[in-house]
Amino acid sequence: MSRLSDFFVRIFEYAVPDPYIFAAGLTVLTAILAFIFAPHRTPVDVLGAWYGGIVGKDNIFQFALQMILILVTGYALANSTPVARALAWLAAQPKNGKAAVSLTFLVSAIACWLNWGFGLVVAGLLAREIARRMRIDFGWLVAAAYSGFLIWASGWSSSIALAQSTPGNKLNIVQSLTGQVLPIQSMILPWFNLAPVIALLVIVPFLFRALEPGDVVTGDVPTLRQAQDDNTLRARTLANALDHAWILNLIFAIAGLGYIAWTWSRTGFALDINSLILIFFCLGLLLHWTPIAYVRAVNDAARITGPLIIQYPIYGGIMGIMTATGLAAIIAQWFDAFATARTLPFWSYVSSIIISLFVPSGGGHWAVQGPFAVPAAVKLHASLPATAMGVAIGEEVANMIQPFWALPVLAIAGVGLRRVMAFTAISFFTAFVLFGVSLLVLVPHG
Repeated sequence: MSRLSDFFVRIFEYAVPDPYIFAAGLTVLTAILAFIFAPHRTPVDVLGAWYGGIVGKDNIFQFALQMILILVTGYALANSTPVARALAWLAAQPKNGKAAVSLTFLVSAIACWLNWGFGLVVAGLLAREIARRMRIDFGWLVAAAYSGFLIWASGWSSSIALAQSTPGNKLNIVQSLTGQVLPIQSMILPWFNLAPVIALLVIVPFLFRALEPGDVVTGDVPTLRQAQDDNTLRARTLANALDHAWILNLIFAIAGLGYIAWTWSRTGFALDINSLILIFFCLGLLLHWTPIAYVRAVNDAARITGPLIIQYPIYGGIMGIMTATGLAAIIAQWFDAFATARTLPFWSYVSSIIISLFVPSGGGHWAVQGPFAVPAAVKLHASLPATAMGVAIGEEVANMIQPFWALPVLAIAGVGLRRVMAFTAISFFTAFVLFGVSLLVLVPHG
């Protein structure tokens, strides 16, 4: 297994470009496929779809800013003294590299299953802290951390499952076509979803332990710079008094957390991307205590967001081409055409993996594939929960070979894509088999 990992490392380090080049090349490939297969394939159609995906009414700018804010607020929160100490304690527990990758994967996977945004931040920060404390191959460690993202869409923050369980949600395609609202438990808790999740929690730690590379490449990982307040250096000025006015942090934190608590008391617990950003922001204010300390922490965090700023708009263009030209719909229809009631969830899963390479966003992906998968399930009397989850699971599995969601983890950890993807490719093949078998064997029919 170690020789296998070394082989994949050599292949990926030789062939895989920088994530920006990957996104640019994927744009060209998507345009070529659209010109060949899409129903709307004139140069004007393709260019208009690309431009619309970047700056149109459904552009990616809001999502890009949300991801940057998750990264910045999560990183600033970890930069506080209490959280940094907690991470340091956790990172000090493993005594060797194999124990470290096992711990990192399990912590990341559990966090991602509860909430994907929280899991991404925790994964990168924990890997970073461990790498500071022992001699370990950094790519191997970060790949174990990112592999926890394998089960995010099988958990409670799954955007597709949440949409189908929310009456009136614009992405609740099951309700719009059938009138049914699927309980989230019917998608998250059945054995066709839970069995492979449990299997991955058991198998992947042992897999990564066996994949320990013989050629160790360590990382230069700086310590989180805690934005501590030094009372002895304060000048007696009004400006500095305002900089250290802890009451401002307290007001913002109480207002933000109070609003979330009030909302959840009325609508029930629902941790989405916006509430997660607000929680990270409020907790960061409380743990840094003074405004100037939090500003310094955010300034440190903002330095690592560069790759996200430029690459997310590029992926917006790719998604625009896939959706507006009809290319994604064509791919979904190819697989639905020869599916049966028994195999539709599996083929929805396989087609989802292919589409996810071009549309790596759970909600946006469902908007493309859902309108074809749900009618096929109704026509064939296939399981609606399993068909919806087949699409969701395909998206999470494809993340291991698509760097879109790895960018925040790579930015936090400070490691390159090539060495990480050499290991996550093996995670992909493992998860592909486990989820595929589960969708074929454990799904109830009818």
